[in-house]
Amino acid sequence: MEDNLLTSRGNSAIVGLLNKSRGLRLTSLSTGDSYPRVNNVTMLSPKQKENLIKKYGTHAKDTGSPQVQIALLTKEVEELTKHLKDHRKDFSSRRGLIKKVAERRRLMKYLEREDEKAYLELVADLGLKTQQIKAVK
Repeated sequence: MEDNLLTSRGNSAIVGLLNKSRGLRLTSLSTGDSYPRVNNVTMLSPKQKENLIKKYGTHAKDTGSPQVQIALLTKEVEELTKHLKDHRKDFSSRRGLIKKVAERRRLMKYLEREDEKAYLELVADLGLKTQQIKAVK
């Protein structure tokens, strides 16, 4: 009976039901805005990611350098922060925000340790705060 129900509704119902079981929601397919929303939070579109990779990457396909990862995480943190201002009780998104901030902090520590000049340029460009606490020997 469920198979008949799915086919009578068309493909959009199938996509909606499949993604509902995974906890994802797709936006309207008629608007062309088809990148997923998780817990009503819009993830970065492929175009936004591509622009950040072009700006901070060392080459066109660079997705692994710390600069690109930090830039992507910063953009995602900004999106989640906006979302949480409107949805104060969305604790699963809050948990995701905390994880992203922690990952960004680890990457920033690594970049500062390995290439301090690149770290300072990235922090200035993204407008991030830095911790100036250094151990005195």
